[in-house]
Amino acid sequence: MTQTLIVTAHPHSGSFTGSWAQETERASLATGGRVSRSDLVQDGFDPVERFEHYASNAGHDVLKCQEQASQTGRLPADVAAEIAKFQAADRIILHFPIWWFGPPAIIKGWCDRVLANGAMHTSDKRFDKGLYRDKTVLFCVSTGSRESESGPDGKEGDVRMLLWPLAYTFRYLGCQVAQPRVVHGVHGYWKGREKVKTEARLAALLYAHSEVIEGFDQLSLMRFNPDDAFDEDGRLRAGAESVTPFINHI
Repeated sequence: MTQTLIVTAHPHSGSFTGSWAQETERASLATGGRVSRSDLVQDGFDPVERFEHYASNAGHDVLKCQEQASQTGRLPADVAAEIAKFQAADRIILHFPIWWFGPPAIIKGWCDRVLANGAMHTSDKRFDKGLYRDKTVLFCVSTGSRESESGPDGKEGDVRMLLWPLAYTFRYLGCQVAQPRVVHGVHGYWKGREKVKTEARLAALLYAHSEVIEGFDQLSLMRFNPDDAFDEDGRLRAGAESVTPFINHI
């Protein structure tokens, strides 16, 4: 039985983001799977990593704080709960809007705290040797911009490039990352006829989303360079393919 963790980041549970997450849950349950939820804003998740979260500040080194807490079973309760949901899941589906050319800050804060050193990765268990090679992550993302503005030649920047750092975060853990699902033109400023058309378009997308969940295992995956594509200095080998503009040959 497939276990899905749905992570949502939006101030309003009744937003399109929230409705899309609800549809992910409904479709996941309809296929016979189980679902856990992390509604970060509604749950009041603290996205700021602080030494006050830990019994020891470990020489004012956050990574050491996380490592010691992981080793002694003393991670903060909210972090431990999120880790347990992550570890139990086969699929992790994140729902969020693009704000200021990236995911909302609470998503980054969730990563800062929950993807804890020692519990979720170590210096020798990352990338190809990551602990979570059996998990697949999908981003369900909305933008306020038009599709034409959000491509490689768009004024708003290529949305898939904007999502790459978050995708690589999960790649660091060993996860597979599906090509993101992106919906454009989602904002509250539509009026009249355009508002009606937009609402109909978004309703149709939600209706069809069950097909995405039913075919989840066949989703196309993002490509990342394998560990052996890099030399001992961590640089892309001369003969290795560059699969992203973020890691390229000089």
